[in-house]
Amino acid sequence: MEDIAKYIDHTFLKTTGSAKDIERLCEEARKYGFASVCVHPCEVTRCKSLLEGSGVKVCTVVGFPLGQNTVKTILFEAYEAVEGGADELDFVVNVGEVKSAFAEGRGGKSARALAAKWKSVVSIVKGQRGDVVAKLIIECCYLEDDEKVFACEMAKAAGFDFVKTSTGFGPGGATVHDVALMRRAVGDSMGVKAAGGIRTKEDALAMIEAGATRLGCSAGVAIVTAR
Repeated sequence: MEDIAKYIDHTFLKTTGSAKDIERLCEEARKYGFASVCVHPCEVTRCKSLLEGSGVKVCTVVGFPLGQNTVKTILFEAYEAVEGGADELDFVVNVGEVKSAFAEGRGGKSARALAAKWKSVVSIVKGQRGDVVAKLIIECCYLEDDEKVFACEMAKAAGFDFVKTSTGFGPGGATVHDVALMRRAVGDSMGVKAAGGIRTKEDALAMIEAGATRLGCSAGVAIVTAR
């Protein structure tokens, strides 16, 4: 298969971290040719500078890790990230909203409002910079399979470029089952990002085989250097 590094968002989303940690992250991303580095919003500008000319994208998170933000807050956070140089934004879905909308039914008021909310967010972000990649983290560990499919369908209708399994901060991370389920739900028109608990080359290859087109992991170096 093609270079596995191109699938990897080299991630540093720990609660603690120094400037040297971020510098090392970017150095590794340059060296191995990862798809992006994924960092907290406060590190976007630093990473953009460190990665200049490398071809490695800068990814950050919005509404992380719970997704319990107002639309105005989501949009301001996204706007500031893009202004700072972010190429990709990983938005966290509000799991409670997903569950309520699903329980009410796809044609219900809550589902329509949720779909309109995320369509508006994507539209505004893409209007700011058209080549920004927008991903929706649906936090699978809190959802039943039918709810996961519903969230994926909502993300597709809203115009997201990817759906993503996990923040890595919940009680569960990516599974082959969830990646395959999400791939079936969105078809071939969207990316699927597996994230959370991917630590070995075997883990990574299993996720790709199941349908993942991007991998969010902090163990990227170990994965690409494994024999």
